Amino acid sequence: MIRSVLMVCEGNVCRSPVAAALLAHELADVEVTSAGTAALVGAPVDAVIGELAQAHGIALDSHVARQLDASLVRDADLILTMTLAQCDWVKAAFPSARGKVFRLCEQDKADVMDPYRRHRTVSELAFAQIRYGISQWTHRLNEPQ
Repeated sequence: MIRSVLMVCEGNVCRSPVAAALLAHELADVEVTSAGTAALVGAPVDAVIGELAQAHGIALDSHVARQLDASLVRDADLILTMTLAQCDWVKAAFPSARGKVFRLCEQDKADVMDPYRRHRTVSELAFAQIRYGISQWTHRLNEPQ
């Protein structure tokens, strides 16, 4: 049974905080957190992503970026990354994570594009990709075991 999910992106200021908030909203009984492979430690969520999340009823005002570390990996039952490269990086950096690390859009074999410091349209597309990936994982995690 999955009790904790860790969302991972690069800077932990765009994709993974949104993904964590959306999944936490869908699965109230699961602890969902986020971190970055090269986190902008201490930084708030990106302004554009924050606005998009707010427009969908998700508040990210209290988010503070943090670096992925061994304790976060150890404590997570499932780790979802935004890209295949991040998935591979986590497995290489933390071999104990093998078997519990997947891409958010694994089912479609797709990466979630990085919207950081790019046009708002890219943020909107990334947000849509994240919402789609969350819907896929929510369905999968709610299936009877």
